[in-house]
Amino acid sequence: MENYVIVTMLGYLFGCFQASYILGKLFKKVDIRTLGNGNAGASNTVVALGWKYGVAVGLLDIGKAILSIIVVRLLLKNILPQGQTPFFLYLNGLSVILGHNYPFYMGFRGGKGTASLIGMLSAVDYRIAALGIAAILAITIATDYIALGTISLVILFVASTFYFGYSKGCIIIAIILAALSIYNHRANIINIIQKRETGLRSTMKKKQTAN
Repeated sequence: MENYVIVTMLGYLFGCFQASYILGKLFKKVDIRTLGNGNAGASNTVVALGWKYGVAVGLLDIGKAILSIIVVRLLLKNILPQGQTPFFLYLNGLSVILGHNYPFYMGFRGGKGTASLIGMLSAVDYRIAALGIAAILAITIATDYIALGTISLVILFVASTFYFGYSKGCIIIAIILAALSIYNHRANIINIIQKRETGLRSTMKKKQTAN
């Protein structure tokens, strides 16, 4: 039981390092949640503050998930049988994303967790990460919508977790993460259906014109 608590709390605290909020406050004196679509994540940072800030936020959000899982690997290295380790890594990844999405010091209003999910996958299994990154890039480029790319990422995450023989516990966590991501993108999905969603290319063009 102690291992579950440590892994969960560690992940949540790492996730609470909200790069978009912190960088916005430090360098622009703004709360990122009052700009753009109100989301505290990399994509909204690109729209609201520019691509340089967006890239920095994305890398930091990916990095915090990777670092959290590295710490968990080291902590559990000599404690758990090898077969149990993947579940705890998945649990830690889930906790990082919950910390990112619902940071306690921001009134539990954070981001959507896509970059942190990519970081989690990169640290857990490079095969799943490679498939997921390829999917989100391909679908986003093909459709011009990051939300659709993200949905393809999380669906492939569930499928590949099953395909590569991970435990039922890991599959359940993958399903939870996929459902959470799709739920958080529900407004984007509605806007896409109603043809009101602004595409990535249009957003970048507007930002370049403004600059």
